[in-house]
Amino acid sequence: MELNIVNQLGKDTGRKANLNDDVFGIEPNEHAMYLDVKQYLANQRQGTHKAKQRAEISRTTKKLHKQKGTGGARHGSMKSPLFRGGGRVFGPVPHEYGFKLNKKLKMLARKSAFSTLVKEDQVIVVENFSFDAPKTKQYQSVLAALGIQGKKSTVVLAEQDKNVYLSSRNFEGSNVITASELNTYSILNGGILILTEGSIEKIQTALTTK
Repeated sequence: MELNIVNQLGKDTGRKANLNDDVFGIEPNEHAMYLDVKQYLANQRQGTHKAKQRAEISRTTKKLHKQKGTGGARHGSMKSPLFRGGGRVFGPVPHEYGFKLNKKLKMLARKSAFSTLVKEDQVIVVENFSFDAPKTKQYQSVLAALGIQGKKSTVVLAEQDKNVYLSSRNFEGSNVITASELNTYSILNGGILILTEGSIEKIQTALTTK
């Protein structure tokens, strides 16, 4: 599979990027993508929620009234969940939400995510670029040249570039990450995917190495 390579001015360079069909051209496995995204979101949860149960409430244990003869219900403590301020029945307790997924399934999920975007024409390949200094206007001109200004997008670099990253921070919906930081969630939730030439090689190496 081949895609045209454009420069940061949005003009065709006349060259093409060779995309590995085993990474960018497979039949997407929706269930694998679902599981990988579900695991990612589950791992973001702190799991620190806590509600006090009856045994943890600090209230008097004095019997409110005599057991019989009042015409009302029998009560033995103000800690009862029936009273305002009493303990909660089966309340939430801290626990881990994460779960394990096999490495091969996670790789399949990422390949499926890439293949889905390629099929939907949501992938742009651009020449490697860098900025001499953090400049918002310079990054804005790149987005405008690529025709994605105001749209949700993710620029994938081969290596960290502080100037490009800092230049992008004022644009809502536009992210800059490295190839090693990509996961199924960031691919599917990142809008239009802008791959630099150097990042393609790193992605394909990571997803084809057994």
